Parts: sequence; C-alpha cells; structure tokens
Amino acid sequence: MSDQELLEKFANPETRNYAFNLLIRKYQHKVYSLIRKMVIDHSDADDLTQETFIKVWQHLAEFRGDSQLFTWIYRIASNETFNFLNKKRRRFFLPLDDVDYELEAKIDADPQLSGDEIQNKLQKAILRLPEKQRLVFHLRYYDEMPYEQMSEVTGTSEGALKASYHHAVRKIEEFLNGN
Repeated sequence: MSDQELLEKFANPETRNYAFNLLIRKYQHKVYSLIRKMVIDHSDADDLTQETFIKVWQHLAEFRGDSQLFTWIYRIASNETFNFLNKKRRRFFLPLDDVDYELEAKIDADPQLSGDEIQNKLQKAILRLPEKQRLVFHLRYYDEMPYEQMSEVTGTSEGALKASYHHAVRKIEEFLNGN
C-alpha cells in the first residue's frame, strides 16, 4: 500500500487503526535498524522504536506532506535517538567518551551483534563519530539514502551532509588503519 493510501485510510476514523498498523509493518524494521545502529542495545532500540511510533500516531494527522512519509518518520526516530543519548549522558553525568565506551562494550557483549572481527571493528569506529556524523554515515552507507532525503531527515544542507559523510569515512578509515 502506498504512503498516500495509508494517509487516506488514517484520515478516516473507521480505518485509522488499520492504517496505522500497516504503517508500522511497513516502517518498523527500518526505524528499528536505524535506532539500533545508533544506540546498540536491543532493549533501548526497541523502546525508542515504540516511542517513535507513539509520536507518529500523535502527529500523523498534522503531517503536511512536505516530505516523504518515511523521511518524516526517520526524522522523528533520529530526534528521539539524539534525545535519548543526551538524557543518558546528563542522567549519569557521563562525558561523551564514557557513553561511547559503554556502547562499545555492548558490541562485544551482545550475541545478536556477533560478527566477524572486522565488522565489530567497523561498529566501534562508527561509535567514535559524533552523533550527527554517525547518523549521516548510517543513512548513506547502510540505508543508501540520497543526500536530498537525508537533508529532509536531518534539516541540514546537502553540501554539509556530503562534507559530514566524507569526514566520517575518513575518521573510520583512520581508526581502522590505526588499530
């Protein structure tokens, strides 16, 4: 079902719940995947995915269609993720390095993230990126999202996104070559 059809069904009170269930089925995996790459922990990613869809439910009637629906949902998901990471830092008075160290430890401990040594090293390199660069890297490298759509998700210009992605790749390469 197209996004437009989903939105039309959502606008009708009789089919609203059905439409929202279809929307969740359509985008849940992508949203979870994006969040999981940022927070590493399955439980946190699960909670943030649920929070994202609660916000989508609360605000979908206000969606104006200025962007694609999945872009709008990704923006909500990335904002929820950034807010979560910032709250975690403030709650435990942790500097950024300590949060990254904690996430890095989860890569080693989580059996669901078991991969070969190179994959684990790549994940640890990505964790060393600033949050916005990490998001840009994930959207471009893993989701193969065009810069135009990334601009809608992040609210950043395409030129700045290209530069951010380039810097992220360079930092990852340096980490992988240096360790």
